Order: sequence, then structure tokens, then C-alpha cells
Amino acid sequence: MTALFVNCAAMRGGVLHGNIAPYPFLGEARTAPRYRFYSVRDEFAGLHPADDGVTISGELYDVPLEVIGERFMPAEPPEFELGVIALADAGAALGVVLRSTRGETGRYRDISGWGGWRSYERSLGRR
Repeated sequence: MTALFVNCAAMRGGVLHGNIAPYPFLGEARTAPRYRFYSVRDEFAGLHPADDGVTISGELYDVPLEVIGERFMPAEPPEFELGVIALADAGAALGVVLRSTRGETGRYRDISGWGGWRSYERSLGRR
């Protein structure tokens, strides 16, 4: 099993959920409080490790590693890369994070205060 943490448009009800829907849903999850959450053009959001991190809501799916590497990651926006996400239950999962080589996160909107993508979308009047 390869647990994949999703926290944006691939979650249930999201516009990209169809890509992950064929794979077993393992449940809702939260990150450990080690991340800030940034909106990229209000289209996607990514986690970034931070000393002043918060917990972020998401979902876990059981996705074969080859599907993640060969199908999902090539379709991700260039701002993102695959990383290991620490979960609140002391577990870990693979997930998408902002590329560390992108340098400063200041050009992205910090949406950590919303605690997750769905709450942020509601603040924009989308849900």
C-alpha cells in the first residue's frame, strides 16, 4: 500500500477527484503541525514545511506507487513535487509539496489559517 495524502482539488467533491476516485479511499486525515499551506493562483494549494506550521485537513488514498510517479506527478503544476507528509496520527504518507527550489513562499498566499482547501474555497464563495 502507498498512502497518498491529497489536500486540494483531488479531494472528494473537487474538480480533479475523478483522477483519484478509482483508488481506495482510506479516510480523512490531518497533517502534523509542521506545514504552512499556500494557494497557487487560487487553483491549487501546496504544503511547505515550517517551524510555525499548523495542521491541514486532507484525505488519504491507496494509490500504487507507479501510478503516482508515472501518471499523477507529470500532471502536477511545475510549482509542486512529491514529498513525505507527516500526519497528525504520527504516520506518514506521500503528498504534493511546494518545490523547495522555488525559494521564497512570499509570492504565494498563505492560507494556513483556513486549515484546509475546502474552508479556503468557501471563503472565496466557491462552495
